[in-house]
Amino acid sequence: MDRRALLLVDLQNDFIHPEGAYSRGGARSAEIAALPARLAPLAKAFREKGGLVISTLFTLVPGRGGEPIVSPHLKELRPFLRRGDFAPGSWGQKLVDELGPEDVAVEKIAYSAFYMSRLEWALRKTGIEHLTVGGIVTNGGVASTVREAHVREFGLTVLSDGCAAFSPAIHDEAIAALRPVASLSTVAEALAAL
Repeated sequence: MDRRALLLVDLQNDFIHPEGAYSRGGARSAEIAALPARLAPLAKAFREKGGLVISTLFTLVPGRGGEPIVSPHLKELRPFLRRGDFAPGSWGQKLVDELGPEDVAVEKIAYSAFYMSRLEWALRKTGIEHLTVGGIVTNGGVASTVREAHVREFGLTVLSDGCAAFSPAIHDEAIAALRPVASLSTVAEALAAL
């Protein structure tokens, strides 16, 4: 277990909490909202058995005048994002309470948690060789991070019911597309394996 980590991708207040930025903007999903309660027992078990819990935190870095630097595609998809949303150190950027505290938190600025971040450094320094991955969105942050972890030769288990997207059909397609690079498991199966 000291070589394994539960990687929680973007399970943050601004994405999930009823008072977060996405709820304020009307971008809600019952499947996404259900993830913290489903993943909490697995996070607890990882901690108890000596594994690490690592969270990736999507971050909107303040730019000119404090306005967040938002990529054009995200601005088009989520025009409701505003100053203070996903800001470094803010409540909205933090991992939801049900899953905390994490052992390691890694800020990310793109779909992949490896892109211009310290994730690989943290994994290597803590001796992690295998990642069990859950989070959002399956076809974005989860898929991009899993594929990059595969290229970096980490062992991978993706939690098929521990991830979600804004559409169940898109989630199912993304999970199927990850079969060549990762083992698939349910949260219950992962708990039993521990």
